[in-house]
Amino acid sequence: MNKAFVKESTDDDDLEAGHPEIPAGTKNYMTPAGYQRMRSELLHLLDEARPEVVKLVSWAASNGDRSENGDYIYGKRRLREIDRRIRFLTKRLDLAEVVDSSRQESVDQVFFGATVEYGTEDGEAHTITIVGVDEIDLDRGHVSWISPIARALLKAKIGDQVTLHTPTGPESIDVLDVRYPAPGA
Repeated sequence: MNKAFVKESTDDDDLEAGHPEIPAGTKNYMTPAGYQRMRSELLHLLDEARPEVVKLVSWAASNGDRSENGDYIYGKRRLREIDRRIRFLTKRLDLAEVVDSSRQESVDQVFFGATVEYGTEDGEAHTITIVGVDEIDLDRGHVSWISPIARALLKAKIGDQVTLHTPTGPESIDVLDVRYPAPGA
């Protein structure tokens, strides 16, 4: 058989667009809320979305000619998307290391799960929360623990000045405040 017609599966097929890879040799750190969100999505896909699409595909297949059956073609495509997402979520959740930052004892130092207020050289104040790679939401100020800003801030204490390496060169930032979620929040 011609190689052009053989699809070789790779692990990269399951890497979703917009989701960064977890650095080799590290754990997939997640907040309890992020873990629960991903687990809820996985259960929804397994218990509701996939069975619904399977039922639609079965019905469409029973209607005869599949080559021109839009419901069948779309259903099979949707089923592949759901299965890919299920594999992705399963892999990420299997590698997850849930870190409950509300139990952090050193509340004046920046660790995973901290909400950090920092000031830049031009006097602007910014607030970010350091979360897992699958929990990034820049609109809410949630940045990955592997992002340059988080790496610069990790282990810093209130009042420390750290260096952030940006594309335009190094920039000094001051740690103004560090907060962690309340226990049980």
